[in-house]
Amino acid sequence: MPDRSLTRLRIALTAFFALDGFVFAGWVVRIPAIKEQTGASATALGLALLGVSAGAVVTMTLTGRLCRRYGSHPVTVACAVLLSLSVALPPLTHSAPALAAVLLVFGAAYGGINVAFNSAAVDLVAALRRPIMPTFHAAFSLGGMIGAGLGGLVAGSVSPTRHLLGLTVIGLLVTAAAGRTLLRIEPPVPAEQTDREDPGPRRSGPGTRGLVVVFGLIALCTAYGEGALADWGALHLEQDLHAHPGVAAAGYSCFALAMTLGRLSGTALLERLGRTPTVVAGGATAAVGMLLGSLAPSVWAALLGFAITGLGLANIFPVAVERAGALAGPSGVAVASTLGYGGMLLGPPAIGFMADWYSLPTALTSVAVLAALAAGIGFATRRAAAG
Repeated sequence: MPDRSLTRLRIALTAFFALDGFVFAGWVVRIPAIKEQTGASATALGLALLGVSAGAVVTMTLTGRLCRRYGSHPVTVACAVLLSLSVALPPLTHSAPALAAVLLVFGAAYGGINVAFNSAAVDLVAALRRPIMPTFHAAFSLGGMIGAGLGGLVAGSVSPTRHLLGLTVIGLLVTAAAGRTLLRIEPPVPAEQTDREDPGPRRSGPGTRGLVVVFGLIALCTAYGEGALADWGALHLEQDLHAHPGVAAAGYSCFALAMTLGRLSGTALLERLGRTPTVVAGGATAAVGMLLGSLAPSVWAALLGFAITGLGLANIFPVAVERAGALAGPSGVAVASTLGYGGMLLGPPAIGFMADWYSLPTALTSVAVLAALAAGIGFATRRAAAG
């Protein structure tokens, strides 16, 4: 495939990653307004929000098959259309059950597009023979930061209905522009596969499935930290370190900004160090950072710890998904994404339970433990993963 086509394909996929983060963050910042509109209790809202998780997890397990049958490019475009349309539905609901139903659709689209565009990105990484996966995830992070920032700016002056409808319009416009490129370009086939009739998974058998699960567990360990810091980081700063609410709110921003910067430099890091050293060093760095962030006696030391954690975790998830996809195609991406998303869901409630049993700072050290576990798994399986 000509280099120009690969460049156009990379730009189109980057747009879809950014759109995904932008739309999802835009929805998240309007959750309080939707809660008030539906009159849902905290428990009812929590159950309704499980619709996103349920829809995503179920769809992730099916999208790999759809990508093998129809191709990752058409599935990405279809899921982007559904994601853009479904984000406008929550403000139209007036009860928790109705909200849960539309969030099930939204979650299905979110889970589907994550598997589809990660599968497409794996094909492009293999064709380019460059470890560019972190740049796609950096686009997701940047899209999320822009979506959250824009949502915060308009929250006081624009209704959730108009705001989320605006996201729908933006989403459909981006999908129309980037989707045209995606549908016109066939997924690239790596040079080593051009002589094969089936350009699917490079390996098969129990050993490959085991390795895919290993990469999924690495993704789970790191996504756990993202979920935990998103929900509990600000509370730790405010409750345990007596930070001003504004400073406490900056805790996750420090983490997210550091993660974005880490992903933007991820390709250069992977080219210099390789995948396994990047995973091992990243996990160790995140473990040290989170120990500082959870146990430091001062707010500024904790903020520094959050930033170090973000830098450490930045490239582990993209590497895990890319390796799983290289081994088993869209099915591998689906397994790693499902386990990773499960880790993001597991983090917040697990931290809550441990905080009740012990304390919040102690509970947050579990992020460091799992980051170190990810580094240990990466080191222990280095030969098998490279084979």
